[in-house]
Amino acid sequence: MEFYKYQGTGNDFVMIDNRDLQFPKEKDLIEKLCDRRFGIGGDGLILLETDEHADFKMVYYNSDGNESTMCGNGGRCIVAFAHFLDVFEDRTHFQAIDGLHEAEIHNGIVKLKMIDVENISKDGENSVLNTGSPHFVQFVEDLDHYKVYQHGNEIRNSSTYQKEGINVNFVEQISENEIFVRTYERGVEDETFSCGTGATAAALVFLKDKNQSAVQVKVLGGKLKVYAEKDQDSYRNVWLEGPAKQVFKGKIKL
Repeated sequence: MEFYKYQGTGNDFVMIDNRDLQFPKEKDLIEKLCDRRFGIGGDGLILLETDEHADFKMVYYNSDGNESTMCGNGGRCIVAFAHFLDVFEDRTHFQAIDGLHEAEIHNGIVKLKMIDVENISKDGENSVLNTGSPHFVQFVEDLDHYKVYQHGNEIRNSSTYQKEGINVNFVEQISENEIFVRTYERGVEDETFSCGTGATAAALVFLKDKNQSAVQVKVLGGKLKVYAEKDQDSYRNVWLEGPAKQVFKGKIKL
């Protein structure tokens, strides 16, 4: 089987052109392909398939082999992959598990439209919202030295979130126009170099009380930018922008 490896700010994915629907969607196989020691290695595996009403369809699996909710960096990477396959020129729309998405690509930078966010709820001093995947957002200080795995694992496996799981984002404000985000991802069950829906969630919480419509987001794997229009307690026209690159391609025997 031919495969490609893509990364978006360090969030990496095994990419497969499955328009012929020949890939066996078996949990154990997907988990093995994502294994960094015994497989290709990746935070997830993404299938590109055909769709009746869009340019293509994105099917996303976490590294544990389970099909999951929307992945923002994965969405940007599959746009870059589809562009590489000549599925579209500069602008596209594709189907994902959370609905239809628009995107555009210019010089390796992908701008992806995320779903509207209807509200941000509170959990004590912290925030909870869904940006295509469920996210917990907590502002902290000295994020460079924060125990992200330990505290993220505790929150993700707390009685409140253990059953459904939640992605946990720790955020530090760097300036009026930039935040630093580190994320513990469910399904990966570890910190990743970047999480697109997490960066989006953190950005929206940051913008909630600000008179601005965009913010730079620093992650371990690079920099992203999030744009959003506030409509009372909701957010419309939410866009996630950043690089998406092909790392290598190869063949593996299934």
